[in-house]
Amino acid sequence: MGAPREEPPRGGSPIDRGVVLITGASSGIGRALAREVAARARALVLVARRQDRLEALRAELVAARPALTVLVYGCDVADRAAVDAMLRAAAVEVGEIDVLVNNAGSGDLGVYDLSAWPRAEQMIALNVTALAYLTHRLVGPMVSRGRGAIANVSSGFGLTFGPGMAAYIGTKHFVTSFTEALRLDLAGTGVRVTQVCPGPVQTEFNEVAGNFTGLEPPALLSISPERCARALVRAIDRGRALVVPGVVAWLVVHLGVLCPRWLLRLAYRPIARALRRKQLAVRGAPAP
Repeated sequence: MGAPREEPPRGGSPIDRGVVLITGASSGIGRALAREVAARARALVLVARRQDRLEALRAELVAARPALTVLVYGCDVADRAAVDAMLRAAAVEVGEIDVLVNNAGSGDLGVYDLSAWPRAEQMIALNVTALAYLTHRLVGPMVSRGRGAIANVSSGFGLTFGPGMAAYIGTKHFVTSFTEALRLDLAGTGVRVTQVCPGPVQTEFNEVAGNFTGLEPPALLSISPERCARALVRAIDRGRALVVPGVVAWLVVHLGVLCPRWLLRLAYRPIARALRRKQLAVRGAPAP
C-alpha cells in the first residue's frame, strides 16, 4: 500500500500538494505541464504510450525534487481495460486523483473523403471517448470530496471551423462543449472545470497529423508548449472556464468566433480546394 494520504489544504488550488494525472505526458504540452506542476504537487501520475520517454521525464523531475512521487504508465488511454488497470495501480500508490488533465490527443490533416477511416476512428476514440471515460471515472470521487479539477486541452478549432480537418475539428468541438456543460453540472461542488483552446503549438502535432502540405503555421501565431502549459495551470488556479493563450492566437480565434459563418465558408472555400488539389497531387491522382 502507498503512504497514508495527506489531505491538501481546502483553500487554494487543487494542484498544491495534490495528485495530478496528466495524459499524453511524454511530449509537447503534457511534458511541459508535468514540469510546470512538479514543484507544487505531492505526486504526478504521467500517462502516455511511450514508456521510455516517460521514464526519462520521471528521472528529470525526481532529480529536481526528490520528495516528489512520480508514477509513469505506458498506457493507451483509448484502451479502457488498460485505463482501469492504471487507475487501480495509481490508487494503491498515491490515493485519489485531485487533478485530471486530459491532454492526450491526435490530429489528421486532409479532406475527409480522402482520409483513412481507421485513422479517423482511432482519433475519435482518443480525443472524445477516452477523455469522456477518464473524466467519468475520476469526477465522482472529486465531487464526493468537494475538491478537485478537470482540465481539458481542446483547440482554437473547438470554437470555430476550417477546411482539411473535419474529424479533428469535430472532436475538439465535443471537448469544448463537453467542458462547458460539465462546468455547469459541477457548479457548487468544489470541483473546478477548465480548458485551454490554443492555436498552433510547437509540438509534434503536424508531423503526427501527416502534414502533406510542407507548410508550417506562421511563427507569429504559434506558441511554445511551456507557454500553453502555464496558461492552463493559471486557469486551474484561478478557476477560469476557458483560456486561449497568445495574443495573436486569441485575436484570430475570436475573429473566427465573431465572424458570420457564411463569410468564413466563403473565405475558406478556395483554401479547401487548394488542399484537395495538393493532397491528390501527393497521391499521384488527377485533380477533378
